[in-house]
Amino acid sequence: MMTKPQNLFSYRKFWAHRFGPAPFLPMSRNEMDLLGWDSCDIILVTGDAYVDHPSFGMAVIGRMLESQGFRVGIIAQPDWTHKKYFKSLGKPNLFFGVTAGNMDSMVNRYTAERRLRHNDSYTPNDEGGKRPDRSTLVYAQRCREAYKTVPVVIGGIEASLRRIAHYDYWSDKVRRSVLIDSKADLLLYGNAERALIEMAHRCARGEHPSDMRDIRGTAFVVPGVPEGWRELDMSSIDDQDIERGRKVENTVIRLPSYETVSSEPDTYALASRVLHLESNPGNARPLIQRHGERELWVNPPPIPLSTPEMDGIFDLPYARSPHPSYGDARIPAWEMIRFSVNIMRGCFGGCTFCSITEHEGRIIQNRSEGSIVREIEDMARKVPGFTGQISDLGGPTANMYGLECKDQATQSVCRKLSCVYPDICKNLKTDHSSLINLYRKARGIKGVKKISIASGLRYDLAVESPEYIRELVSHHVGGYLKIAPEHTEDNALTKMMKPGIGSYDRFKSMFDQAAKKAGKELYLIPYFIAAHPGTTDQDMMNLALWLKRNGFRADQVQTFMPTPMSLSSAMYYSQRNPLKPVRRTDGVEVIETAKGLRQRRLHKAFLRYHDPENWPLLRETLRRMGRDDLIGGGKHCLVPMAARSPAGRRTQRGIAKPQDNKNTVFFTQQAGKGRRQTVEEKPENLSKEKFSKGKSRRGKTNRPRHSNRPGRTRA
Repeated sequence: MMTKPQNLFSYRKFWAHRFGPAPFLPMSRNEMDLLGWDSCDIILVTGDAYVDHPSFGMAVIGRMLESQGFRVGIIAQPDWTHKKYFKSLGKPNLFFGVTAGNMDSMVNRYTAERRLRHNDSYTPNDEGGKRPDRSTLVYAQRCREAYKTVPVVIGGIEASLRRIAHYDYWSDKVRRSVLIDSKADLLLYGNAERALIEMAHRCARGEHPSDMRDIRGTAFVVPGVPEGWRELDMSSIDDQDIERGRKVENTVIRLPSYETVSSEPDTYALASRVLHLESNPGNARPLIQRHGERELWVNPPPIPLSTPEMDGIFDLPYARSPHPSYGDARIPAWEMIRFSVNIMRGCFGGCTFCSITEHEGRIIQNRSEGSIVREIEDMARKVPGFTGQISDLGGPTANMYGLECKDQATQSVCRKLSCVYPDICKNLKTDHSSLINLYRKARGIKGVKKISIASGLRYDLAVESPEYIRELVSHHVGGYLKIAPEHTEDNALTKMMKPGIGSYDRFKSMFDQAAKKAGKELYLIPYFIAAHPGTTDQDMMNLALWLKRNGFRADQVQTFMPTPMSLSSAMYYSQRNPLKPVRRTDGVEVIETAKGLRQRRLHKAFLRYHDPENWPLLRETLRRMGRDDLIGGGKHCLVPMAARSPAGRRTQRGIAKPQDNKNTVFFTQQAGKGRRQTVEEKPENLSKEKFSKGKSRRGKTNRPRHSNRPGRTRA
């Protein structure tokens, strides 16, 4: 039986609370001496630089543990080549807590084409190479080498998304659970405050983490299914009463073994489907999966935090700046969120390529207006350089604040993977009034001049509230608004669990009308995904034609990257559809998947049809597809005919090389018309083609917002 959830701030504090909060959690023995500490109770090891801000996981976890009375030290981005670097703060009294950081280390270090990145936004001066591949494994091993008797607990997004046997894109194979490979004592997944606080207090009472079997949101190794438990075979789960949410006490679901899912793609797809069906904290059951001679047990997800608990977390005494040891070094991720405020957690969108829902859950966890106002006022006082401009007031999805299921009893048994696909659920509250009131109250705070909304917007929800769109356009869009239609073709959209392009058209119409009424010149900045499972060459060509017809030259292009445990990754690996029952029959849906590097580049080239570098590949492909009519100088054509050199021969790339190809031209969709702009092309970053600063023909400087924010991992 799972322990009953306890309010995060109701525990009796550990004796060391008498030391009080530290200005910064210590990163050296000298800092510990200044605080009067002889040792740390808990040491957190992270792959990110230590920024004491609630958008950085280690800061939240560290301050939460500190609020419980524990002395917490941080080892940030240690040299992983030797155990001595993990002894810098001495031996922790209770345990090591290990995380790769705000991102999966492989996503952080490699592009969608598996190329090594040479920068890292979570590292001082954007320097790459400061964390190892599969950081959780390496850090856990070094902690064990440093102090063999100290328990090691792993968590964070990397551990969370790799908690069972999972497909790993970078090695192109199924890997074992990260708990098995790291040899850690306990794994915490999801938003782990509730599990972590309970575990820490029980450790302080003398209990070992590996013996804790009743905490939600944890995974551990067991000898077998305990006596009194009923084991349910996963293979027949879709034939049972599971879709209506029937839950049987003391039932554990048997997933196929690591050895089986690594050799049978169909079985892997079914295991992925079951994992996602068992994700509602209200009715999820434990999972068990054999790895060789060991059994991995995964408890149900944690109970979502209440609004008072969320307020308590964000009211902790964060310094809201990087640790002083970094001096004047620039940390890009910190600069991105320096003047932003996170108002909620969770996402019920269920996009198959995204890890937010998998990590934070589908139930929205909101902060109160009072807590958000206090943070804005605190930011104005504490953060150097604040000029009254708030860069974002959002979260995983900008407009899910205050939205919830109308019936809590229904929510507790629901097994839907999304509340908004294929249509908005009739039980979902779509009233945006709470968010509108929050915007108005935040704008009225003394010293606040402008609040922008930079988080991704769910436009199929926004159209349900015309008042919200008017509020957004009138006060919170300064020039650009980013949204994510992702594609135009149903083959792709149904595999992504995204709405049809008609929803985008409806939103654009309302956006344009609101902008015109407000007397503002505004632009929509959509981005799209290339090479997602289910997408054919024909689909990508149709998307390119849609862009052409609408006077659009896509500026934000993302090549699909299979991240651990996502449904899209299951599609990519197995070429089966886990959104439907997966059975070994002739009727199983086979998903066409762009796996080869050449085809993946082709799909991206269709989105960048205006880039001369892509014209030779597109000409060849269009001829193969029998679409020579799209090659030429006509308005309907995607690419021009190959140019000839002065000598009368075709150039090697198919066009005469211009004298200055530094700049490229693209269109954004303006409220009412397209607008031609010129920007300087910059190298690909985080698999996105982003705007860079430049001059338009009107001489105005374009300063689009970043599309990636710390803690928002997007596949």
